Amino acid sequence: MNGTTNNGTRGEPAIKVEALECGYEGKVVLQDVSFAVGRGEVFFIIGGSGCGKSTLLRHMVGLNQPTKGAVSFLGRSFTEAHAGERRAMLKTFGMLFQGGALWTSLTLRENVALPLVEYTTLTRREIEEIATLKLAQVGLGGFEDYYPAEISGGMKKRAGLARALALDPEIVFFDEPSAGLDPVTSRKLDELIMHVRETFGTTIVVVSHELASIFGIADRVIMLDRGAKGIIAEGRPRELAERSRDPRVTEFLSRGEK
Repeated sequence: MNGTTNNGTRGEPAIKVEALECGYEGKVVLQDVSFAVGRGEVFFIIGGSGCGKSTLLRHMVGLNQPTKGAVSFLGRSFTEAHAGERRAMLKTFGMLFQGGALWTSLTLRENVALPLVEYTTLTRREIEEIATLKLAQVGLGGFEDYYPAEISGGMKKRAGLARALALDPEIVFFDEPSAGLDPVTSRKLDELIMHVRETFGTTIVVVSHELASIFGIADRVIMLDRGAKGIIAEGRPRELAERSRDPRVTEFLSRGEK
């Protein structure tokens, strides 16, 4: 891993994961996981159900503590940082959870405003203006005062993305963004993800098993395997599908083909 971005420029990677071990209640789910994500790259974590994709993501962003290994963001250690440093680093990345994870009792504007309230000293008016702007950037202008129950599943994902972008993060994580969406809405969300990368230079990390998204927008992927408890393949998805000699990889990436 040479730390190059997807456009070939050298430099410190946006994310570096080294010998990470993840698990719950003494059970090891993943072990010795190492990879790097270049700045501005669209990077996918893929694999079948139960292989540890979301588990890896949760351990990377601090929702769970790794039992071994290290995670760095933008050249700074996240796993070794003290509480104050971690809080500052959290402002550099956003997260879109499955389903959007919106607060049902809050309007879309109020949902998007939450990170701004927590991490900035902006005035209420400034926060409302930024939240309105972020909703407009994801195509939800005019829906600021709607509640999550009043919009579609795809719109909820867009609102969740607006909240993830509220602090202008350098990295955005997506956990199964297409889950529950029809193919057309899923494709539009992929287009929006690419728009975010192209417009803001954001580094994108996506957990997914959806082949259309994997082949459609991923620069590179790592594939996890439940039995191996780690990475069994890394590279560009099309090249892995055509050249891998591992039947687990070719079977996963050729699903649906006749």
